[in-house]
Amino acid sequence: MSYNACTMTEAKVPVMVSPMLKPMTAGEYYSRPESMLPEQLLDGELVVSPAPTFEHQVAVRNVFNLLQSLIPGGGVYFAPVDIRLDAQTVVQPDVFWLSGSSRCQLINERLQGPPELIVEVLSPATARYDRSTKFSIYERFGVPEYWIVDLDVHAIEVWTMRDGLLQRAGNFLAGAAFESLALSGKLVETALIFP
Repeated sequence: MSYNACTMTEAKVPVMVSPMLKPMTAGEYYSRPESMLPEQLLDGELVVSPAPTFEHQVAVRNVFNLLQSLIPGGGVYFAPVDIRLDAQTVVQPDVFWLSGSSRCQLINERLQGPPELIVEVLSPATARYDRSTKFSIYERFGVPEYWIVDLDVHAIEVWTMRDGLLQRAGNFLAGAAFESLALSGKLVETALIFP
């Protein structure tokens, strides 16, 4: 049995969180009706956020287009698409890439397992999750590369998996470029993300 409570993030944007007597399972999450709002199950906690801003969606489109031009194979996808990581964790990354030999597989019409690259574009409602809870989840499940796009400062934090931990590869401002290890060393031009 659960109930919803509205909490306020540091940016004073309401985020719906459902405190549970027991953690929600992926099966229970999938049995809920479809929603037009972003929903995720983070270690048994149902998190519902407001719809993203226009600027956020422009950045998501730009990241998607950039990755489409760089990928060495596989496919690029964007939210809302559920990725089940375990029995209590279903995430919806803003953008993600699956290689042709990805550990993330389509099983019973649902994606399961970690993608090779995840990109989250920060928004007031989700920034604390993207930087803490989801960061820890992506690290725990061995996501090889994680980008955090910060629209406020026009920068991309790049984290790569080394020795079982996501380690910071750099913070790249708009106009800079970096090599993506997940994308076989392809050069990523940040100016293509921040208009």
